[in-house]
Amino acid sequence: MRLDVVTIFPEYLEPLNVSLVGKARARGQLDVHVHDLRTWTHDRHHTVDDTPYGGGPGMVMKTEPWGEALDTVLADGYEAGHGRPALIVPTPSGRPFTQDLAVRLSEQPWLIFTPARYEGIDRRVVDEYATRMPVHEVSIGDYVLAGGEAAVLVVTEAVARLLPGVLGNAESHRDDSFAPAMAGLLEGPVYTKPPLWRGRDIPDVLLSGHHGKIARWRRDETLRRTTAHRPDLIERCAPDAFDKKDREMLSILGWQPDPEGERTGRFWRRTEDVEE
Repeated sequence: MRLDVVTIFPEYLEPLNVSLVGKARARGQLDVHVHDLRTWTHDRHHTVDDTPYGGGPGMVMKTEPWGEALDTVLADGYEAGHGRPALIVPTPSGRPFTQDLAVRLSEQPWLIFTPARYEGIDRRVVDEYATRMPVHEVSIGDYVLAGGEAAVLVVTEAVARLLPGVLGNAESHRDDSFAPAMAGLLEGPVYTKPPLWRGRDIPDVLLSGHHGKIARWRRDETLRRTTAHRPDLIERCAPDAFDKKDREMLSILGWQPDPEGERTGRFWRRTEDVEE
């Protein structure tokens, strides 16, 4: 996979040289190119922003340097035979970045990132390149950062670890939170040696050697943690995502099927809400 990042702070992307991503680059599994947007400016101050039309606070990133930068990156990638890229635009006004999207992006041969600063990039840039390639405007959370570079690091790590051969164990991401095998739920707690630490034991079932009981315990803990931390994920799970044992645990945790689920998209609700 090829990754191109256009930014006014190339040094911010140095973490791409370490950990799993850095190892993937060293092995040739990930071809990363970081570009300084100011390379495509033509004034002595290397200006990349200007005041917004219509007034208001802040500055807006200009069309010209972004257009020249993306045209150059595209020409280089096409010449290298990478095919059609996808443009990733980190923005708090984008769609939430999810594990499902990370999986889909990991199947692409080439991603181009446009992390913005100030009030963002002139909208015409996104509209222009949307005519040439798929564009994903993504948000990594309901908050605002000083710039999009941190989001690039987040998306890159989420995507890169899904590439074949990047993780030492190809099955490592199978039981991740939000993974399909987890029905989009959260992963439960994990433990390692020693078995006793500061008076705290690990659950006896994990020492039992009974794989069926261990699997059931892990599934129950998944339901318990998801209920506590992300009840919205439980609500959205279709009824057929849960087996009989799951349903029994959900009942213990205070959940029951919502008969209006097909209409509302909320398939489960708390028993206490029904009683009210």
